[in-house]
Amino acid sequence: MSNPVKVLLVDDEEEFVSTLAERLEIRGFYAEIATSGETALSMVQNTDFDIVVLDLMMPGLGGLEVMEKIQSQHPDMPVILLTGHGSAKGGMEGLHKGAFDYLMKPLDIDELILKIGEASPDK
Repeated sequence: MSNPVKVLLVDDEEEFVSTLAERLEIRGFYAEIATSGETALSMVQNTDFDIVVLDLMMPGLGGLEVMEKIQSQHPDMPVILLTGHGSAKGGMEGLHKGAFDYLMKPLDIDELILKIGEASPDK
């Protein structure tokens, strides 16, 4: 049996991200959460995540800034962006800057799992 995929979930909505982590763990993933971009960056320094699922709209460091910093330190780490507010514009911008993909909120857990699988095929 291979090791579970290690996912870092980053979203300032703590209830959303905690629930998402539980739902992923039930399905056999290893998930940790960060509720700010700053926290996410320090966690990426200390843990070898397979993938980052990152909200675009956060107070402080926004999702694109966080993604760019992660990519500069871990160029092979895929990032899936989450975008709400009915706008795909930020997600498209993220793709141009190197995101693996983006998903719209409200999030479909099965779609997220599919994208995680596509982003980490060696797991």
